[in-house]
Amino acid sequence: MKLICVEEHVLDPATGAACQALVGTEAPYLSGWGSRVVDGVNSGTDTSRPHVIAPAESARKGLDMGASRLADMDAAGIGMQVLSYGGFPQMLSAEKAVDVCRAANDKLAEAAHANPARFSGFATLPWQAPEAAAIELERAVTQLGLKGALINGRPGETFLDDPQYASILSALNELNVALYVHPGLPLPAVQAPYYGGFDRELSARLSMFAWGWHNEAGIQVIRMLLAGVFDRYPSLQVISGHWGEMVPFFLQRLEDSIPQEASGLNRPIVQTYREHVYVSPSGMLTLPHFQFIYSLMGAGRILYSIDYPYQSLDGARAFIENLPISETEKALIAHGNAEKLFRL
Repeated sequence: MKLICVEEHVLDPATGAACQALVGTEAPYLSGWGSRVVDGVNSGTDTSRPHVIAPAESARKGLDMGASRLADMDAAGIGMQVLSYGGFPQMLSAEKAVDVCRAANDKLAEAAHANPARFSGFATLPWQAPEAAAIELERAVTQLGLKGALINGRPGETFLDDPQYASILSALNELNVALYVHPGLPLPAVQAPYYGGFDRELSARLSMFAWGWHNEAGIQVIRMLLAGVFDRYPSLQVISGHWGEMVPFFLQRLEDSIPQEASGLNRPIVQTYREHVYVSPSGMLTLPHFQFIYSLMGAGRILYSIDYPYQSLDGARAFIENLPISETEKALIAHGNAEKLFRL
């Protein structure tokens, strides 16, 4: 059974250097939260599940889009990765971001073209320049062959429902390509009162991968739902990692609390979510999470992902092979849904 993993990251030195130059100045909140922080779900002693990869090693792996990455994929039985960039190009000035994103997308497309059966990719966009971002998305899809876009966190001070991003959402809709809504950092005004007050390391972890950035990504999708984004853009499809960034578990509560009479939306919230959102585990290979999402969404709305190279590929194939569902449904989750969504 082929495995296609859709939240697998690469790093771009140029983007990283440009963003690092802002740390402590325009973006001080990036430098004040935990010098020892590393992402992950377990210590690495349980090889049946992904474990955190040490930061230096994950950075080395993130820079590779060739032989070393392919060797790791082969060892884990992974057929294809849909690659996306880590980092926050939306921190940069609009002019700088346009050039950085364009060069990064060219580099990603080169890797995909060199190994088309093994790699595909999502474009990174200069969200702070929406018109330019829409143009870059069209170039990335129609000329470079990328399969959509991934956003790390908010596009700016507001969220994607802000009217200023309509041109990008319209381009995604017209091109019929997906948007991966990936977590990002909470605003400084949120970070301190909600997650501060503990040991520096504890606050950092709570504000990021333990809770905070998942909440941020979930709020982004909720706001798109409530703002009628999916009514205006009927072909728009969104991917939400980490089993939906908390949203599916409160989806019925949202609908009960905000019925159509209150929202003014064309459809109930649960229906809209099921028709426009795909959910992916991002390496959270735990059966209870899967069972809830499967019961809510069905196998046709689940994609597969591990969050490499921040997490290892341990257990990637075993988890899906051991799911208590039919072989037909396993194939949908493993590769069929991704092939259909991305027209692979």
